[in-house]
Amino acid sequence: MSGYADPGGSVGAFLCQAGQALRAAAIEAPRLEARRLLAHAMACREEDLLRDPRAAVPAEARAVFARVLRRRLAHEPMAHILGRRGFWTLDLEVSAATLVPRADSEALVEAGLTAFPDRGKIRRVLDLGTGTGALLLAVLAEVPGAWGVGVDLVPEAARLAARNAAANGLADRASFVAGDWDAALTGTFDLVLSNPPYIESAAIAGLMPDVARHEPRCALDGGPDGLDAYRRIAARLPALLAPGGRAVLELGAGQRSPVEAIAAGAGLAALGATRDLGGIERALFLATRGP
Repeated sequence: MSGYADPGGSVGAFLCQAGQALRAAAIEAPRLEARRLLAHAMACREEDLLRDPRAAVPAEARAVFARVLRRRLAHEPMAHILGRRGFWTLDLEVSAATLVPRADSEALVEAGLTAFPDRGKIRRVLDLGTGTGALLLAVLAEVPGAWGVGVDLVPEAARLAARNAAANGLADRASFVAGDWDAALTGTFDLVLSNPPYIESAAIAGLMPDVARHEPRCALDGGPDGLDAYRRIAARLPALLAPGGRAVLELGAGQRSPVEAIAAGAGLAALGATRDLGGIERALFLATRGP
């Protein structure tokens, strides 16, 4: 393992050596990541490591730590290694079949909820390209009277999302199907959410290695201009939205204007956008035009 040799001995020695290796591999926050990986290997909390840095690392944990550190040094996402990721108020299982849920996408959940001052009017929710189920499940967790469907092209993603629904006590209000966008759907929805692939095809190779090497290309690749999925979704939204319904789409940086133009061409009205914590216009509101 380049840049790392098992130092033996204490927790502190392991954290120091691993932190140096992670820093050399250009991993952000190397000391934090070293603690997270060692806590995972030792099946303890990170606070426990800090409380007693002179504690010995058991042989079994040392072997686990070497394996997970090797994966992180190869820029495999931390969430894939740990198998979990927090999103909104949920704890979600993740895998290589889906994008890792990101804090930026929580802007869509907040936007979807604020689009309905009376949350009782959110009865049917659709999540297109559901991945882990993060968006749909976060909304359902906040709206006890709602029911929803998540659709993903990848069957394993749909199965994973169903497991997340069950693990978070939402299985009775969420269904997941594998399909090509809305091809398997009937009926209309009060709230449609989507975090579609929106990276330009030629730009994917230049993304950070964690994403470019390890996250599913089909969830990233938005075509030559990054807008292919928006065209597909916008064309179908007028038939999917119930009267008074709203759609909230995730945007990449600088995509608001072209996506609004696509929406207008499909007969939709753009109702504004909200920004994520980084200041990027991230969540675009759409609705059907009135008579």
